[in-house]
Amino acid sequence: MREKLLNLKNQALAQIISAENPDELERLRAHYLGKKGVLNELAKDLPHLEPALRAEIGQLFNEIKTAISQAISSTPKVQNRTLVSFDLTVPGMKPPQGHLHPVTKAIEEISGIFEKIGFIRVRYPEVDWDWYAFETLNMPKGHPARDDWETFFIDAPEHPKLGKIVLTPHTSNGQVREMERLGRPPIRMVNIAKCYRRQSDVSHTVMFHQFEGLVVDENINITHLKGTIDYFVKQFFGPDRKSRLRPYHFQFTEPSFEVDVTCDVCLGKGCKLCKEGWLELGGAGMVHPNVLKAGKIDSDKYTGFAFGWGVERTYMMKSGLKIPDLRLLYSNDIRFLNQF
Repeated sequence: MREKLLNLKNQALAQIISAENPDELERLRAHYLGKKGVLNELAKDLPHLEPALRAEIGQLFNEIKTAISQAISSTPKVQNRTLVSFDLTVPGMKPPQGHLHPVTKAIEEISGIFEKIGFIRVRYPEVDWDWYAFETLNMPKGHPARDDWETFFIDAPEHPKLGKIVLTPHTSNGQVREMERLGRPPIRMVNIAKCYRRQSDVSHTVMFHQFEGLVVDENINITHLKGTIDYFVKQFFGPDRKSRLRPYHFQFTEPSFEVDVTCDVCLGKGCKLCKEGWLELGGAGMVHPNVLKAGKIDSDKYTGFAFGWGVERTYMMKSGLKIPDLRLLYSNDIRFLNQF
């Protein structure tokens, strides 16, 4: 009896769903729910069931009767479907489309610019050993230059040679790794990855993206570094923007420079935004001989240059963007992100 009722329910619901017009729905109502309908005929057998089974089957009977009744009542009174016409050429409603995050777009643009002049995009760990993040970069344990990065250390066992595990404070950890991977020059790589520092203000976030350029070969000098920077600045910021090098100190380059670009508002003339006409972009310099030696590169034969800049900071300097706070890029405010 139970299987018979369940089969009847499935059959009835299938017929109701496929009904073509109101007349067919009415016929199904009479067939299943009418005085002489199928369900009323089955109801005559309920009194003959054993008392223990009668209550269970009776409840199932009522549930099925209600389900069929509701299905018929909730089905729209459609017209005969064979008579309804529809223009198949009418365009459908397109769902709203999203777009790439501005940082993702910046990374793709930066990668494309350097690929055009022979740089290879590489990827290295964002959680790495102290050895690659500091020691191979001419910053031995206890060196005060380490303090500048305010590094996050991972609570994990220390390696006897490689030291502690850190969240990479810069993409420079990829320099010696790339030297080890290739074994010998020429090297021309750009490494783009997440970095982590304990800093948060209008121009810094705890997590940010950085792109690291490294070139090592014979007779590489500062003019090659300056030419590469000028090429990038004009490709990324526009032909009216210029760059300059200011002497600075980084432990892993010698000589070292801060790289500035002209303000996108005054183009170097000086205004309220930039004061002197220039905006700081990031660091660069000639690779320190100790870094080459850590990568087993002959520093008497080969020289190189490197640069490392924040993707978000670089993107904020694009003409016309006027992003006042770098943290807005990670606020997840759709009203802000939809502008890009």
